[in-house]
Amino acid sequence: MDHSQLYSNIVRKKSFLCIGLDTEYGKLPASVLGTENPVLEFNRRIIDATHEYAVAYKPNVAFYESAGAEGWLALQETVKYIRENYPDIFVIADAKRGDIGNTSKMYARAFFGLMDCDAVTVAPYMGEDSVTPFLSYSGKWIIVLALTSNRGADDFQYFSQDGTRLFEHVINVSRNWGSIDNTMYVAGATRAEMLRDIREIVPEHFLLVPGVGAQGGSLREVAEYGMNDKCGLLVNSSRGIIFADSSDGFDGTAAVKAGEIQKEMEQYLSQRGIV
Repeated sequence: MDHSQLYSNIVRKKSFLCIGLDTEYGKLPASVLGTENPVLEFNRRIIDATHEYAVAYKPNVAFYESAGAEGWLALQETVKYIRENYPDIFVIADAKRGDIGNTSKMYARAFFGLMDCDAVTVAPYMGEDSVTPFLSYSGKWIIVLALTSNRGADDFQYFSQDGTRLFEHVINVSRNWGSIDNTMYVAGATRAEMLRDIREIVPEHFLLVPGVGAQGGSLREVAEYGMNDKCGLLVNSSRGIIFADSSDGFDGTAAVKAGEIQKEMEQYLSQRGIV
């Protein structure tokens, strides 16, 4: 899936919603715990209920790795389920990988060759050669950690030298590694005004924006500061959708929550003349 195809899906669904599948076993409703694979069953029901409102799903790999082999199987089967039933959905492995070239080559094989995800989040600290193995896969994307939504972002990301902050330097350098068809950036919603500065550097790239919902980010501000004429945004919501209800009707509630976000997104897309 390239930049134009992702944009077409946004226009068709009138949505730039990414739903985070941060599926924590301890929060699963009792109704799925008796099934053969509770995590997979939960994910299936969430996906079936929300796919019409979302253009992307983002499984956070840590929630699956923590369960060992069974968790990895649930992750693989979740991606396979999306591929077989909703092939237009963009699938992001939120893995935050980044290591020397040979190791990154194996990470890329795992998420692109074996699992067939569309994108993987990568940590750029080790430089270009730690990221280029992911770019060797045609039609696949890297999502570079640039400005994150957590409190610890202050520790390094805003460090400034000669007026350039570290997150800006990361984007400046890494934008030359790929193109708008295979590279996007993580840019947190909790300081949405920073998206304006990021757009000065990468006006056409897609931004993956976490932090809306449970973390307190404003969707209105994200759209105001980060949207371009092709939308250029994937805004993630996880807990606020998938764990909005602990009863057996969790999937119905998730659909309502996703639908509410989609309607708000449609307004912002309409204001920009995109839909």
